[in-house]
Amino acid sequence: MKKTIIAFSAVAMLVSSATSAWAEENQKTDFLLIGGGIMSASLGTWLQTLQPEWKQVMVEKLDGVALESSNGWNNAGTGHSANMELNYTPQREDGSIDVTKALEINEQFMISRQFWSTQVKRGILTNPHSFINSTPHMSFVWGDNVDYLAKRYAALQQTTLFQGMKFSTDHQQIKQWAPLVMEGRDPQQKVAATWTPVGTDVNYGEITRQLIGSLKKSKNFSLQTSSEVTDFKRNADNSWHVTIKDVKSGDEHTIDAKYVFIGAGGGALKLLQKTGIPEADNYAGFPVGGSFLMTENPAVTNIHRQKVYGQASVGAPPMSVPHIDARVIDGKRVVLFGPFATFSTKFLKNGSFFDLLSTTTTSNFMPMTHVGLDNFDLVKYLMGQVMLSDDDRFEALKEYYPQARKEDWKLIQAGQRVQIIKKDEDKGGVLKLGTEVVVDQPKTLSALLGASPGASTAAPIALNVIKKMFPEQFNSPEWQSKIKEVVPSFGQHLNGNVALTQQVWDDTAAALELTKPPVIDMKDAQAATPAAPKSENAPQHDMAL
Repeated sequence: MKKTIIAFSAVAMLVSSATSAWAEENQKTDFLLIGGGIMSASLGTWLQTLQPEWKQVMVEKLDGVALESSNGWNNAGTGHSANMELNYTPQREDGSIDVTKALEINEQFMISRQFWSTQVKRGILTNPHSFINSTPHMSFVWGDNVDYLAKRYAALQQTTLFQGMKFSTDHQQIKQWAPLVMEGRDPQQKVAATWTPVGTDVNYGEITRQLIGSLKKSKNFSLQTSSEVTDFKRNADNSWHVTIKDVKSGDEHTIDAKYVFIGAGGGALKLLQKTGIPEADNYAGFPVGGSFLMTENPAVTNIHRQKVYGQASVGAPPMSVPHIDARVIDGKRVVLFGPFATFSTKFLKNGSFFDLLSTTTTSNFMPMTHVGLDNFDLVKYLMGQVMLSDDDRFEALKEYYPQARKEDWKLIQAGQRVQIIKKDEDKGGVLKLGTEVVVDQPKTLSALLGASPGASTAAPIALNVIKKMFPEQFNSPEWQSKIKEVVPSFGQHLNGNVALTQQVWDDTAAALELTKPPVIDMKDAQAATPAAPKSENAPQHDMAL
């Protein structure tokens, strides 16, 4: 009898183990999120709002979330809203300033502000000062760029979204705004600056951790770290059979997902190619890294409480814009200056040196070649950056901080970005400086490609992903209502609507515990022209560095 019981027990254990193993090997979910950064966190939060009954699985190759591009030390931590980023306001051939892109970026960031505010009100995000802080945004130029900045300021004053901005060429006034930038500067130097109080410093890593922490409280969400996606197969119903390897043990399991989102930063292109979808053939990638000079000296960090952006040198790409930034990272106040471009064949900071080679295919080799030939200034700039000495970097810093002391600063490596190269019928290939959402024909798989994860505009980009994957549901009264509960201004342009802009500014500032915004006064401005509706296929632009 005893032997019989033991035998039955053994059989039961084997059956139980087999069942458990089968369940693990054949996991099913509605939505698979690949990558544990700000994009997947934002998309997962949106999906939980719109379809709370959907099951979600998030997989991340590293040991935890927000350890790559979203990590506070791997990006500039700026709430990019075009207040000071001069590349968003190019000068036309006739000398006038094009503010179209600046308005687009600002509108998108206002969506992000509302998204985060709602999460604070719902208790999903806590302690706003842990992830966002008011930090004045300044543009600072000298020499021939002074006239350009004056024209830029005048153009922005005709818009609703950039009210509250101030302009000056007076050394003493600029010194009041940013003492560190002006002390020790040649009093005869021709300088100009714009200043606005509505700028922000953002810890995207902390937002990511808090959003995912909240998602994990749901029985319909699971997070798998140290888990690398190795293969995709499309099922007969257009869902996906995804193979995932435990990077520590080497064990594999599979997930059947109705929908997949690839939000893996620099790793997204390689994964997109593994899917085999024809849309992947349109893209190649070129990696660019960044480094910053950093100081923790209180004598500097207590004085410099602004983000000050300059003008890129002639021929340099937009991501090279120098800036000296007040930052709060995980409670620590620091000042960063840079970026300085670095080169590695890795697509991620924790990637492989074979990333560039492994993503080069017969379909994207020629577009890459064309882009290299057409962008010789970029190639020359990157080569020059790689050759910079410590003295060269310090001299660049002194242009923005004349009294800087070399012993206060150390060089730190930031994240890796992948500039997207896209096939083009006329040019063979073009360099895309923004981010692009790629969706397959059956609308069951999407990916975010680009120079950054679009941290500042993660909330609107996630909405764009949802719109492209679920066009009918997106436009349904149920989803539209839920979206507007999160983003009250959704579907409306803020620019040109003073009352709505003021309301969004004030409400989000209160929820996020930011400085009270200025009262919008358009008396001296001409009637502001609302931003033109963005084309469906237009890339989202964001500066990561």
